[in-house]
Amino acid sequence: MDTFAYINTVMDFLAALFLLAVGVGVVAVAILYVVDVTQTKHAIRRNYPVIGRFRYLFEKLGEYFRQYFFAMDREEMPFNRAQRAWVYRAAKNVDSMVAFGSTRDLSKPGTVFFVNSAFPALDTDKAPISERIVGEGCGHPYTAKSLLNISGMSYGALSKPAVRALSRGAKQAGCWMNTGEGGLSPWHEEGGADIVFQIGTAKYGVRDAQGRLSDEKLKALAAKDCVKMFEIKLSQGAKPGKGGILPGGKVTAEIATIRGIPEGQDSISPNRHPDIENVDNLLDMINRIREVTGKPVGFKAVIGSMFWFDNLIRAIKARGIESAPDFITIDGAGGGTGAAPQSLIDYMGLPLVESLPLVVNALYKAGLKDRVRVIASGKLLTPADVAWALCVGADFIVTARGFMFALGCIQAMQCNKNTCPTGITTHEAHLQRGLVIKDKAERVTHYARNIQKEVEIIAHSCGVKEPRQLRRRHARIMMPEGVSVPMDELNPYPMETIAE
Repeated sequence: MDTFAYINTVMDFLAALFLLAVGVGVVAVAILYVVDVTQTKHAIRRNYPVIGRFRYLFEKLGEYFRQYFFAMDREEMPFNRAQRAWVYRAAKNVDSMVAFGSTRDLSKPGTVFFVNSAFPALDTDKAPISERIVGEGCGHPYTAKSLLNISGMSYGALSKPAVRALSRGAKQAGCWMNTGEGGLSPWHEEGGADIVFQIGTAKYGVRDAQGRLSDEKLKALAAKDCVKMFEIKLSQGAKPGKGGILPGGKVTAEIATIRGIPEGQDSISPNRHPDIENVDNLLDMINRIREVTGKPVGFKAVIGSMFWFDNLIRAIKARGIESAPDFITIDGAGGGTGAAPQSLIDYMGLPLVESLPLVVNALYKAGLKDRVRVIASGKLLTPADVAWALCVGADFIVTARGFMFALGCIQAMQCNKNTCPTGITTHEAHLQRGLVIKDKAERVTHYARNIQKEVEIIAHSCGVKEPRQLRRRHARIMMPEGVSVPMDELNPYPMETIAE
């Protein structure tokens, strides 16, 4: 067969293949047309057969293209492009300078302004960030210097490479890492970071065969030098008042061992601790864990009403200051890394901007502020966020999504679908491959260090020697009238004490 004959044969084959594809396409469109015009569930498809199906495609693609082509720098939720861009630059350790003015709407109610001093701190005046001791009365108190730390994210919710990178990065940055309620995995320990062990409602990692808290397992964990504190999770910002379910298909042998549950069976987390139904039960649990472990114990909660918190303070004062939790983590409403019903994410609980001042003031009024350390959590991932929380009265700040962005998260909103394109919240090996542990650990370190560096810049501009000297007088809040008000006037420090 000569060359021209061969080419003609190939062309005939390709033409036949094309005609076959067209024929299949026509048949497929005809089938879809019949299906659409006869179905009764979707009005758009019934009125616009076949073409109406593109609505769902465009709706899905909008999730990915919106942030690149349509959204302005400051308008996206939950985090806008400007916020994400700052974290990306900090994590990559590149210059964070910008020019030609702020793109921030300075007239928006709630906007925070820091009060620059006429006489800012000189280099010779600057002081290192002071330490905070948590649980001074414990057998093994924890001394921490880090302003920003890694909030609770469970192994299982996060991929193995993500946990390993966070552990290594936290060690290098000198900050702690919270396990989340999924228990302590070898991957949390691998990097050598300080660990805060979170005890969720299912008691994963510290439960006996009946799901009750096990003193023996608490002792075993406390014997690990890396485990510095224990946190009882009452509620979280993603789903205040709701538990969760881990499908049996995800309960692998490894997960079952770490969490202390049967392999291959659904594991349900109650919507609260069955053994904590009032403030006295909570204080009993705190003191039990503290006595067993010898290490600081606190709790995490979303604030809805201050009524129960005032009752907690009264109970502490009745029992004695030694009965108080060593720390309290205040989580803001509005969701977090965990998936939850939209009705809870959108409407349940108080945002941190309201709840953090309430809790700090309540502790001041009771004379407990120096005894109980306050940890702020909830969408705090830029230097301004951290500085604001320090002004209000927080001792430490934790973030989950900030460190997810440092790992490379692009806010694809796929966290609960096992399809995370950056390998952070998926267990698909081909997606995890993109998360290179060594590189991402360095980004975690850079992010933690650079946010601390810029918080120091804010503090020095306010005229104080180090960030923990920031007070409410150093910030102002924009009001709806278009005029800012000093934070210490908007949320004044309390003078009176709570009645016995």
